[in-house]
Amino acid sequence: MSTKQPECWASDPQARALRVEVSADRSLLLSFDQFSFSELTTGAKEQHLRLVFTTHEVMVRGHSLRRLEAVMQRMELAFIARVAESARSLVTEGQPVILDIQVNEIEDKRAPNPALLALTSAADA
Repeated sequence: MSTKQPECWASDPQARALRVEVSADRSLLLSFDQFSFSELTTGAKEQHLRLVFTTHEVMVRGHSLRRLEAVMQRMELAFIARVAESARSLVTEGQPVILDIQVNEIEDKRAPNPALLALTSAADA
């Protein structure tokens, strides 16, 4: 049995994007150029870290997530993944533990510019 501490995040000063491993079958690369903001909330038992990019919102649930927020502030958060339930007991106290990651695509809800539509319609006529 391995006693190696599971890695659920990594930092890299040279990173240009955050790799989000949603599952063993799905991952995303989200460019730091598209990063808008983050929000950390602390509840009684867990923390939630919300990372908002232009095209996606990443919701991270876990413990000791403030370190991830600090690394993201420096644009050095290179990788995040969920820690398997069977490996959670191997994580050292006070180290970040990611229990769940949810990724939602952000829909562009901006209405089309009426002036631009009028110009396009006039040009087509």
